[in-house]
Amino acid sequence: MQSHLLSVVTFLPLLGVAAILLLKRDDQVWVRRIALAVSIAEFIVSIFLLPGFDSAGAGYQYVELHDWISYPPIHYHLGVDGISLFLVILTTFLTPLAILASWKDITMRVKEFFVMLLVLEVGLIGVFLSLDLFLFFVFWEVMLIPMYFLIGIWGHDRRIYAAVKFILYTMLGSILMLVAIIWLYKLTGTFDLPGIQARLASGQLLEPMYARDELLLFGAFFLAFAIKVPLFPFHTWLPDAHTEAPTAGSVILAGVMLKLGTYGMLRFCLPLFPEAAHRLAPYIAVLAIIGIVYGALVATVQTDLKRLVAYTSVSHLGFVVLGIFAFNTISIQGAIYQMLNHGVSTGMLFLVVGMLYDRRHTFAIKEYGGLATPMPVLSSFFLFACLSSLALPLLNGFVGEFLILIGVFERHPAWASWASTGAVLSAIYLLWAYQRVIFGDVTVEKNKTLPDASTRERIILATLSVIILFMGVASPLFTKRMQPSADNLLRQMTRQRAYDAGAVAPRPVSAPISGPGVPVVRVASSNPAAELAAGAASAPHAAILSERIK
Repeated sequence: MQSHLLSVVTFLPLLGVAAILLLKRDDQVWVRRIALAVSIAEFIVSIFLLPGFDSAGAGYQYVELHDWISYPPIHYHLGVDGISLFLVILTTFLTPLAILASWKDITMRVKEFFVMLLVLEVGLIGVFLSLDLFLFFVFWEVMLIPMYFLIGIWGHDRRIYAAVKFILYTMLGSILMLVAIIWLYKLTGTFDLPGIQARLASGQLLEPMYARDELLLFGAFFLAFAIKVPLFPFHTWLPDAHTEAPTAGSVILAGVMLKLGTYGMLRFCLPLFPEAAHRLAPYIAVLAIIGIVYGALVATVQTDLKRLVAYTSVSHLGFVVLGIFAFNTISIQGAIYQMLNHGVSTGMLFLVVGMLYDRRHTFAIKEYGGLATPMPVLSSFFLFACLSSLALPLLNGFVGEFLILIGVFERHPAWASWASTGAVLSAIYLLWAYQRVIFGDVTVEKNKTLPDASTRERIILATLSVIILFMGVASPLFTKRMQPSADNLLRQMTRQRAYDAGAVAPRPVSAPISGPGVPVVRVASSNPAAELAAGAASAPHAAILSERIK
């Protein structure tokens, strides 16, 4: 009997949306209360994924598989593994904090604002849990629209420009990914991810796939995800989007949405196209290292505090991409863990910056200075967030960066050496920004009477601080659930390619896969045992799907 826990986790926020839509527009108190209550309930439900999750299991768990559309064969297929488990929990954790942060800030179109936040949560969770490529693409598009409106309606002065730039970049990536998804369907006869993996591994394709085809498919998926990360040089939309977005939008954008890019690389680019991933890894590593150093240098010279924090994401997520394409178990675990770390640490930085903006209505660093005296509590939390982001030992950021650098160094010492400069630069730009904002003399008269953190703000920041410390000292509780999936990912990448650069002609197999008269093309493999091992994790789901397609 299939569990429906993943469906509940995915769609529970829609109950809050329905309840809010039934309220009057001017009933803002209950709009906020319902949004907060539903988001907290969503977080609690997501925690129930942990007790039943087999930390030794490498395959998908809590699987739900139902027919959706008969032809083309599209399925409602959900599942979670060690790669996506904590990303789902991160999403449900940050959403109520974002709602709390917007409690007093949002005074215009309050009802629509919280509806957009909850719909955005549905889209994000759906992306992490979807195991059907068509369903994945639907959720991918669903989460873009609410963020576009959050920036365009509730953003700052240049919000329209930032929102349009955001949607143009991401839609370009979406188009490329849609073309690649349709192409994969043409090759395999299914949209189901485990089924596609099994057929690529075994060579049971409707058409032969050559080296050029794999490079093009990899490129389409990779560009879509690189734009979302964003990886240098596709990063130019990010500073504008962050600077103009409301605080809640920045928290969700940096905390969760950017992780969709790196998650997609792990879920699709590596296991589906291992040969192309290996061939292009050195070039991608160069882009990641450039992003690490470039993002840090540009952050150092920023005069806008929120823009500075935005550029830290370019640098920090460069570490994640580098860890992924080192093809090392330790570096991949570090990359997954760093995704979580970045979501918490950078989310906290954006919350602090938003709280400062609420008091002074400016992001200009020169307008601050000497805030330690009037705002000691908020200044302390700001320092804690900076130390977490610059990877101080015993805090969460250190674990992720250390695992990435160790894993990368085992395979490519030069890559790790260049990347380590980013860790040094992060201390420079974060501590220098903190010094200019918090220490020194009060040069602006308004700063002398600024109120310190309120009770609501202290609850938000204290919660994040506890999680940062917990993740820093109890990392094995997370990584032990990630390791089997990371190992399985690398096993899938060792499968024999289902082509030989066009040198081996495909052999037709008599049994059809989909539709009358459609031949299956199987490409001979020099190592069937390796292919069988590579597809073992997804075999049960592939078998179920094969029966349904027949």
